[in-house]
Amino acid sequence: QVQMVESGGGSVQAGGSLRLSCAASLHTYSGNCMGWFRQAPGKEREGVAFIYTGSGSTYYADSVKGRFTLSEDNAKNTIFLQMNSLKPEDTAVYYCAGTDPGDVLNDILSKDEYRHWGRGTQVTVS
Repeated sequence: QVQMVESGGGSVQAGGSLRLSCAASLHTYSGNCMGWFRQAPGKEREGVAFIYTGSGSTYYADSVKGRFTLSEDNAKNTIFLQMNSLKPEDTAVYYCAGTDPGDVLNDILSKDEYRHWGRGTQVTVS
């Protein structure tokens, strides 16, 4: 059974930084797509940042470009989301998500493309 275990998050003032981590217990880590969605109260879950594991190619939503950075540790099947210059509108529950290796994505930002999900971690920016 695939597990996505998130850590990090918390509360920070505007302009501050936080780092999220997501460890995946995927049978084969390399060759899938992992990333982060977020959901604020009363809003749809939206895609934030994604990485193709192995190649390291990344994709960011316009709202976070230049502020958020994804990286990976292949040896630990873990991705990291460094969030800088945080704004109050970044406040949300952040969910780690992943595909299976080899899955072909039609829309990287669509939550329907991702098979595996973490439980979420709260990020609050005041």
